[in-house]
Amino acid sequence: MRISIFGMGYVGAVTAACFAQDGHQVVGIDIDPSKLAMLKAGQSPIIEDGLSELIVQAVQSGRLRVTQDGTTAVHETEASLVCVGTPSRRNGSLDTSVVCQVATQIGSALKEKKTPHLVIVRSTMLPGTVNNTIVPLLHGASGKHVDADFDVCFNPEFLREGTSLKDFYNPPFTVVGARQPQVASRVQPLYQRVQAPFLTTTVETAEMIKCTCNTFHALKIAFANEIGNLCKAMNIDSHEVMRIFCSDSKLNISPTYLKPGFAFGGSCLPKDLRALEYQATMLAQALPVIRAILPSNALQIERAVEMVLDTGKRRVGMMGLSFKPGTDDLRESPLVVLAERLLGKGLELKIYDSNVSLAKLIGANKRYIEHEIPHLSRLMVSSLEELFQRTEVIVVGNRAPEFAEALQRYTSDQFTVIDLARIIHNSAQPANYHGICW
Repeated sequence: MRISIFGMGYVGAVTAACFAQDGHQVVGIDIDPSKLAMLKAGQSPIIEDGLSELIVQAVQSGRLRVTQDGTTAVHETEASLVCVGTPSRRNGSLDTSVVCQVATQIGSALKEKKTPHLVIVRSTMLPGTVNNTIVPLLHGASGKHVDADFDVCFNPEFLREGTSLKDFYNPPFTVVGARQPQVASRVQPLYQRVQAPFLTTTVETAEMIKCTCNTFHALKIAFANEIGNLCKAMNIDSHEVMRIFCSDSKLNISPTYLKPGFAFGGSCLPKDLRALEYQATMLAQALPVIRAILPSNALQIERAVEMVLDTGKRRVGMMGLSFKPGTDDLRESPLVVLAERLLGKGLELKIYDSNVSLAKLIGANKRYIEHEIPHLSRLMVSSLEELFQRTEVIVVGNRAPEFAEALQRYTSDQFTVIDLARIIHNSAQPANYHGICW
């Protein structure tokens, strides 16, 4: 392909060198004459192992050249990549001014271009920026229309400084957020030599993926450091702890527990979190990330309360009471907390959970429901049919198979569904359906 790349900084220089090595014809554009002089001389404008060698080869082969003339570069290429920086402003927002300048420049060039053009944005931006800011700028400057005269997509990068060449060819995935499916297929030839899944999605989802990845990386570092500080205070080898921790690919380093939904509960997680916080207090260790977990969990319960109250309806049926399906354990169940909060708001409540029955409960669970929440036990019904009678709002608490089957039989406007477990997916959503965070 013939590609123009706007911005010869870290991402742009690496992208240009790698695409040129793969046989593409690349034109690099930058406003900094010193960067352009270095690239013309076959030198890397950044310190990155192996990059200078690639740039020398690319320049000598004629597959990489650089210029300040963005208009000519757009006219001579079929796709333009936007790789300029989006630094933080003082208030924390991203400064997208340079991206906007480049979008206007590309749009002006497109005004006189007779052939279709593809704009690929790689600069990190918040969701909605491409469609709400970049596309209108391209429209205004070109007088042309997206999806007809030109196409736009978002293609985030996952390059780490120091290992960027390795990361370019071995990323976790290549993501293209496109307005039209065929647009992503035009990007795919650029990444034929990249050893990674090629994933296509919406523009906003691709923008959010980049932000989510970086936030999670930061969270992991902060979490590991807090565990390390606590380990040091207790004379425990923190690296041995985390080595064993990371060897668990079933629960710890895995998709498990990384699905948005309702709050956690049960007899282990809240108890052990509080115990760790107590130990840290005794040792005068600050754990701001870990201490934020339980308050964050409580906010998810409040979110569910507000969703029910926002319906303006008073007769509520809850499907599920234990903290997860397939168990009768009610200890620290967030659904128990939710039920009590709704009762406190004066709502009429009915609850169904096939695993929770006073006649069947024994031991700690029987004592808990008899002594801690006897008022809730009186609200339990014996069947889903009874739950649905005169109910205006159904709250789905977990993914028990019988709940999904029952809801499929009620697709009318009989009640509002508030789903805390994503038991219903987009294709099967009834009217008046609301997911807690989807």
